[in-house]
Amino acid sequence: MKVLVTAFAMDAHFNGVVPLSWALRTAGHDVRVASQPALTDSITRAGLTAVPVGTDHQVQAVMGVMAPGVFALHRNPDYLENRPELLGAEFLEASASMLTAAFYAQINNDSMIDELVDFARWWRPDLVVWEPFTFAGAVAAQATGAAHARLLWGPDLFLRVHDRFRQALGEMPAEHRDDALEEWLTWTLERHGEAFRPEVISGHWTIDQMPPSVRLPTARPTVPVRFIPYNGPVPAVVPPWLRADPERPRVLLTQGITERSTGFTGLPRAGELLASIAELDAEVVATVKAEEREGLPPLPANVRVVDSLSLHAVLPTCAAVVHHGGAGTWATAALHGIPQLALAWQWDDVFRAGQLEKLGAGVFLPPHSEGASAGRVRDKLGQVLTEPSFRQGAARIRSEMLRTPAPSEVVPTLEELTGRHRSPGGRSPRG
Repeated sequence: MKVLVTAFAMDAHFNGVVPLSWALRTAGHDVRVASQPALTDSITRAGLTAVPVGTDHQVQAVMGVMAPGVFALHRNPDYLENRPELLGAEFLEASASMLTAAFYAQINNDSMIDELVDFARWWRPDLVVWEPFTFAGAVAAQATGAAHARLLWGPDLFLRVHDRFRQALGEMPAEHRDDALEEWLTWTLERHGEAFRPEVISGHWTIDQMPPSVRLPTARPTVPVRFIPYNGPVPAVVPPWLRADPERPRVLLTQGITERSTGFTGLPRAGELLASIAELDAEVVATVKAEEREGLPPLPANVRVVDSLSLHAVLPTCAAVVHHGGAGTWATAALHGIPQLALAWQWDDVFRAGQLEKLGAGVFLPPHSEGASAGRVRDKLGQVLTEPSFRQGAARIRSEMLRTPAPSEVVPTLEELTGRHRSPGGRSPRG
């Protein structure tokens, strides 16, 4: 069958679609990956066929202006708790309006959507797999009658919150019901001769890469799949110092590629944090951008600073990892059974970090709290390194992930679902 994979142009969000794309490709299916031109090199370096569509989005510039308001709104660790004072209709309406204007409509810019629909109408995909914020993929699928599914890179908080928002709207007078996301998608679909359907937000089904203990329950059709690490443009090279066991417990400190590309980070200043962590009886490896190294103070001999490093190469040698809570870093560490100290500060990062702590596999330390000093990070990390329960908790999550079907094993299920949801007259699943 023909499979169109879509992801907006940001490496961290694209990386999560690569393993499944290759599983479909090696099963004999024709796979194309569509995004804005800025992602073309990343797609081709992953060995996949790129379809550049539209012009590059400007989300970094927009978020640079709106970030204080957007992130302040979503920074609260209790954001997704079922508490009326936090999840009232006014709050959810403000969140949906701000995110639609500042994020969703930016990463799915009009030119990208229009050219993607044109390509899909010419190529006629059987299945469209879309990164969960790349609604352009759902629009293109509906315009061509293709089956389509969201491929999650984290817990499905977006749909959970949107469902709560729709429920809250239903309790409001009709004249006050304002769903910015649905309105934007309605206008977009009308431009292509289509009417809004709920599936353009939820997909016909969802492909979920989270382990069962972190996955959010849902009544919607879901295909669980094991997370497979792919680190994108970072060279997957094993340097000489990684070819022997460390003499002391190794700790990785990383900000992740999303934080480094946007400048939004939950970690304390690198120099202060490194100096404090170095006081532990550990070998510290830190990823620090070259332009940031000039501001670092002299560091002890047990600290190694590198510009970039493939996570799936270094994490199996580590005793712990300190990071910002991002999806790829969290899941790669979880797959290798590595205890984590997550300084998560917004959206899904907070949820994953909280679940990590509840499951006994690490520590969640909100970086904006009063106790998130470099010394506090060092002390918490010391507990993670010395208390066996954290390693045991991490091993339990790893075991869950290894029992989940690998991408190659779910391809037959995707073929079956495609045949069920594709409009009549389409190609056969094994065409």
